[in-house]
Amino acid sequence: MAAALFALHPLNVESVAWIAERKNLLSMLFFLLTLAAYRWYISRPGFWRYALMALLFALGLMAKPQIVTLPFVLLLWDYWPLGRMQIGGRADIPQRKTLWWLLHEKLALFLLAAASAVITVKAQRAGGAVTSLVQHPLTLRIENAIVSYARYVAKSLWPLHLAPMYPYPVGGLPAWQVLGALILLAVITAVVVRYRQQRYLLAGWLWFVGTLVPMIGLVQVGSQAMADRYAYLPCIGLFIAICWGIADWAKQRHLPKAVLPIASAAVLVALAIVARRQLEYWRDNVTLWSHTVGVTSLNYIAEDNLGAALLERGQLDEAMQHFRTALAIDPADPTSLLKIAMYEQQRKNWPAAIQRYSELLSVAGNPLLRARALTNLGWAYRDDGDFEQAWNSWQQAIALDPHSARAWVGLGLLAQGSGDLDRAVKNYSHAVELEPSDVAYLLLAQALQQTARAAEAQAARDQARKISRNLDQAQRAVADMLRR
Repeated sequence: MAAALFALHPLNVESVAWIAERKNLLSMLFFLLTLAAYRWYISRPGFWRYALMALLFALGLMAKPQIVTLPFVLLLWDYWPLGRMQIGGRADIPQRKTLWWLLHEKLALFLLAAASAVITVKAQRAGGAVTSLVQHPLTLRIENAIVSYARYVAKSLWPLHLAPMYPYPVGGLPAWQVLGALILLAVITAVVVRYRQQRYLLAGWLWFVGTLVPMIGLVQVGSQAMADRYAYLPCIGLFIAICWGIADWAKQRHLPKAVLPIASAAVLVALAIVARRQLEYWRDNVTLWSHTVGVTSLNYIAEDNLGAALLERGQLDEAMQHFRTALAIDPADPTSLLKIAMYEQQRKNWPAAIQRYSELLSVAGNPLLRARALTNLGWAYRDDGDFEQAWNSWQQAIALDPHSARAWVGLGLLAQGSGDLDRAVKNYSHAVELEPSDVAYLLLAQALQQTARAAEAQAARDQARKISRNLDQAQRAVADMLRR
């Protein structure tokens, strides 16, 4: 039943339907294979069996490091159901070990996990994806982690209003949400500890809590407060605790044997229907983000993504409505500021475009985004007749991103307009090298043609001056001869 819940639960639709999360499935495959290999290893410990387990774990980490907590899961496995810990055992595995011995046994796996964690954090920071340490204070991240734990539990039990993006709330979390979530988690933990003799409860709950730690947002990758795909692995712990708990409860109540199969089938059919419905939202971007806007509140990221999807369909005015909604939710949202500024620029409303680009530059920290805004700002200034500000903007854009071909084209136009044809040819040539385009080639050809004409005119002037000098010299020579 736990496996069936994992297979059909709507919370897992995102990991299956979203092609970018195929790594989630692959990583989970190796996680489950590692669990199987561990069971095979402890039945008859040996080097090659351990090596196979470590290899499968390494492959899972390379697919996606979400399974970095697997060594801790194996310790839970030792506690239950394998019973390898000193505090208890099973009849078919009589040899029990101390916690220290079990930790030492998994040292190689812990080293693999540590290496993967270090590499992942460095790679994400190099790519600019680890942002929560700067954007969100520690207190907000802790509060969000508490609330997210409770929301993952709620969505596992009642999977409605699922969405691909749950952003950090603008202005922080209400105190009642944090307090309510903390009370819920404390009550569940107290119940689990109270009935710890049913070891599956403690093992399942710790599985859920522990495997969520890397994705709970204390050190976060991306801008989301939580995501359905992060529950793909942790929810198995909840399913284990629930299924074994209900089975024990039914046994103690001496329920008829047909009750659990019928109830289980009904639950699975209901989950399958909801999962099928959830899958339909992923058929295209407009449907997905329209659904997200409808089931979440104050979701400026969903508004931005819906606006972008409408832009791809050519529905410009409808897209702008969502970008303006996003900006109303978060006045510091760089995406909506950029899109609105570009919209005003297309409508030749230069002052409004310049204002939006200036607002964007005051909040954007990403160098490439700033370079793009400065490039567009330069064109707005040029079209508005402020060539000095246009030149300054393009110079700043190139300082941030030397590969901005449009900025080089803009500098070429200013140089050409001022009569500096050599500088114009150099700037256009640089733009063509970076990003060949018909416009850049045409401007370069025109500049080269003007340079050639200027050179011909200069040569003609030089020749005329030379002929004039020769005539003067000849006239002076004739005058001298006549005087003699």
